[in-house]
Amino acid sequence: MEKIIHTVQNRIQQLCAERNITINKLANLSALPPSSVKNILYGKSKNPKLITIKMLCDGLGITLGAFFSTPNFDALEQEIK
Repeated sequence: MEKIIHTVQNRIQQLCAERNITINKLANLSALPPSSVKNILYGKSKNPKLITIKMLCDGLGITLGAFFSTPNFDALEQEIK
């Protein structure tokens, strides 16, 4: 589970860096409180809701598919074996 959260955190940071936007700007674009985004990025939120990820994607102008369609997500091990 920890690897998934870390991968989500890295993806958000990567997308912000690509767009040259701050976490506060992302929160504003996504209609989320900055604390919600920071809680994900700094590990306080261990299981962010899908709707929160969708709102971040909307703010970034991408689909959920584009958010998760990366080699890092593809490389995650199956949780249930």
